[in-house]
Amino acid sequence: MTVNTSVTADHNAPAITRQLAEFVANHPSKGWSDAVEHEAHRTFLNWLGCAIGAARHEAVDAALAATQMLQPAPQATLAGRSERVDMASAALINGISSHTFDFDDTHLKTIIHPAGPVASAIMALAEHQGSSGRQVIDALVLGIDVACRMGNLVYPEHYDRGWHITGSTGTLGAAAACSRLLGLNAEQTTMALGIAASQPIGLREQFGTMTKPFHPGGAARAGLMAALLAQKGFTSSARALEAPRGWAQVLSTKYDWREAQDELGQRFEISFNAYKPFACGIVIHPSIDACAQLRAQGVKAEEVEKIELRVHPLVLELTGKKEPQDGLQGKFSVYHGCAAGLIFGRAGEEEFADHIVTREDVVALRRKVQAVVDTSVREESVYVTATLKDGRSVQVHVEHAIGSLQRPMTDADLEAKFHNLADPILGESKVESVLDACWGLGQASNLQVLLKQLAP
Repeated sequence: MTVNTSVTADHNAPAITRQLAEFVANHPSKGWSDAVEHEAHRTFLNWLGCAIGAARHEAVDAALAATQMLQPAPQATLAGRSERVDMASAALINGISSHTFDFDDTHLKTIIHPAGPVASAIMALAEHQGSSGRQVIDALVLGIDVACRMGNLVYPEHYDRGWHITGSTGTLGAAAACSRLLGLNAEQTTMALGIAASQPIGLREQFGTMTKPFHPGGAARAGLMAALLAQKGFTSSARALEAPRGWAQVLSTKYDWREAQDELGQRFEISFNAYKPFACGIVIHPSIDACAQLRAQGVKAEEVEKIELRVHPLVLELTGKKEPQDGLQGKFSVYHGCAAGLIFGRAGEEEFADHIVTREDVVALRRKVQAVVDTSVREESVYVTATLKDGRSVQVHVEHAIGSLQRPMTDADLEAKFHNLADPILGESKVESVLDACWGLGQASNLQVLLKQLAP
C-alpha cells in the first residue's frame, strides 16, 4: 500500500471509490456492536441539540431568508423553527445551525465534525421519503464511516493546506449516507461518491465567520444532491476518490489508502466520536478545562497577575486571536477561552455571546493570558501556571480534557447539554419528548413523532 507524502502521483491506487460504495450499499443493517449502536444515538442526539440551540441565530436567519427567495417546496423540517423548506435547503440550514455554536461532535483523530453534514442530509431525505429510524441510524453510521475514513486517509496534510476537513469530507459522507437511505446499489453509490468528490467544500480562512458553519451545511446539501443525481442515472468517474486527478491526490500531498480499507465493516469510526462540553474549537478545550480547575481550587480572576500556557502549535495556529471582537471570533481565541473558564467555570454558548467577549473584566483577564508553543505538548494537553498578585503560583496540567475519549461526556452530560441548548427554543417538557425520541430512534417506524416536537 502507498503512504504518499510527496507530489508524485500514484497511478496504482486501489479502487477505494468502489470498495467504499460496496460497503455502503451492502453492509447489513445494524451490522455492528451494541456499543457502536449506542454511540450512533449519542451522536444523533448531540447533533440535534446543537441544531436546535442555534435555530434563532442570525446566521440561520440569513440562510433561511436566502433559500426562501427560491420559493422552496415545504418538504422538510428545520430543527427549532416552524418554517418548512425543500430537502436540499433543509440539509443546508440544519447543517449550518448544527455547527454555528461550534459545539458539535468531533472525530478526534481528524478533528472532523462528522454529524453536521451527514445527519443534516439524511434527516431531510428521511422525512421526505418516510424512512424508518432504523434506516436513519444505519445511514448515519455508514456515512460517518466514509467521511472519517477519507479524513484519516489525508489528514493532516489536507488540513494543513487550508481545507476545512469537516466540509471537504462531509460531502462524501453525506453522499454515502443518502445513497444508503435511497437504497442505491453499489454501482449507483459509486457514482454518488464520484459526484460528491467534485464538490469539496470549506476553506480554513473562513474560521470566525458565518461561512465556517456554512461548510457542513453546504456539504450536506451537496452530498444529498449527489445521491439524488446518481439515483436518476447521472454518472461520474468510478475512480473519483483515488485517481491521480481524483479527490485525495488533488486535495492532499498525503494519501494512505490503508485508512479507507483496514477493518472496513469491522471498525467503525463513529466509535471515536467525542462531544464538546465547551462551545468552541476543540484545541482550546484543555486550556478551558485547566482554567476551570484553577477556579475550583479557589483562584479568583481579580487575584491573577498572569496566566501562562504551554500549548501544542495548532492551538495558536487555529485559536490565536488575542482581541476577538464578537462571539464568533471568541470561539477562536484561547485567551478568551481561558478567561471564561476562570471567571465562569464553564464555556457554553452563553460565554461566547458578543457582550461577554467584550465585557470589561473578561477583556482585562484575557490580556493577562500568555501562550507559548511547545512542540512536546500534545494537541489534547496543556500546562497552565497562574501567578497571583501575592506571589503564589498555581499549576495545572491537563493531559486529556473533559469530553475527550479518555474523559467522555456521559449520557446524562449529553442530556444536560441538550436541555441547555434546546429548552430556550422548545421548552423543557417538549425537550424531554425529543430526548426520548432520540434515544429510541433505532426502533422508530418513522421520524414523525420526533419531527412533530421540533417546532417551537
